[in-house]
Amino acid sequence: MYFTISMATAQNIQVDNKIIPETLKKEALEALSFYPELADTYIEFKFKDNIKKSTMQAQPRFSSFFKAKENREYIILISRNIQIEGEIFTMEDIPSDVKVGWIGHELGHVIDYSKRTNVGMLIFGIKYLFSSHHIKEVERAADTYAIQHGMGDYILTTKNFILDNANLSEKYKERIRRLYISPEEVMELINKNKVEEEPEIVGEEELD
Repeated sequence: MYFTISMATAQNIQVDNKIIPETLKKEALEALSFYPELADTYIEFKFKDNIKKSTMQAQPRFSSFFKAKENREYIILISRNIQIEGEIFTMEDIPSDVKVGWIGHELGHVIDYSKRTNVGMLIFGIKYLFSSHHIKEVERAADTYAIQHGMGDYILTTKNFILDNANLSEKYKERIRRLYISPEEVMELINKNKVEEEPEIVGEEELD
């Protein structure tokens, strides 16, 4: 994928219609290269001091929410400090391939969102707040989109980093096991090439 890069601020760069922190340029561009259909989609990668229960979080820009879904813009929030059960990490502590996998997962969410109508996004947001079953469906769908786009090795590396990290609590690891595709499932999807169709959009009726 070809990118045109220009300086946006001293801390950020602008790559076509993407705004990326300079410190995540390598990882963001690597992840974006697997999603050519997002070439015309505006995405801002933005650091935030803390994101509750998350390392990164993809969401539509409020100012574009009522635009046609083809013209919707997105923000991927990235936590500066990652606190998990008392352990504190920064993005600088995370290996590059793991960051690529995390970003790839969030771009999977963007693909998912881009297929939903505005009403569908409202329904999605409500269900995400109140239904753990819906959270599991959505997070597994984002993983599956990333694997479909050729990011299986990165997704596997990210999961192994979390699940094999002795500094992370078993409670947090259990949440990852419960809500996300397991490393074994990732390997099965990669090796047996079982991902043939995109995951269904969960929680939305046909609203055209």
